[in-house]
Amino acid sequence: MEVILKEDVDTLGHRGDVVKVADGYGRNFLLPKKLAIEATSANRNVIEQMKQSALRRSAKEKADAQQLVAQMEQVELVFERKVGENEHLFGSVTSSDIAHALEQKGYSVDRRKVQLDEPLKQLGEFHIPVKLHREVSAHIKVTVNAEGEEA
Repeated sequence: MEVILKEDVDTLGHRGDVVKVADGYGRNFLLPKKLAIEATSANRNVIEQMKQSALRRSAKEKADAQQLVAQMEQVELVFERKVGENEHLFGSVTSSDIAHALEQKGYSVDRRKVQLDEPLKQLGEFHIPVKLHREVSAHIKVTVNAEGEEA
């Protein structure tokens, strides 16, 4: 099945690309979530208009993202978790936790934009990238402390 992407999809392509995908993936995921439209002849004509508007929108989003990076680089998040023997963490800090903490500080960030390969399961200080645009990333300082410990 060929589809035209309406949004950037990781590992698949960028907005406006015509890509070939498995029928089930297209029908059950991309089309219902409005991430893509079917690549019919009528839609192929519309694609050129979409690409032009996408270029303008992308340039504006990139400029907004670069402004947001300057503000987010100053943000420091501190999480407290219970710790057992040998500084073994009970629980972890996930991308959802980081996104929620950023939201409380006034930054609306989707958890999927937080580039955390696996949850943080140890004490310490980490620099976590947050992908705000396909070309722009901010690095957030995240500190995980033992519960009850003074910062």
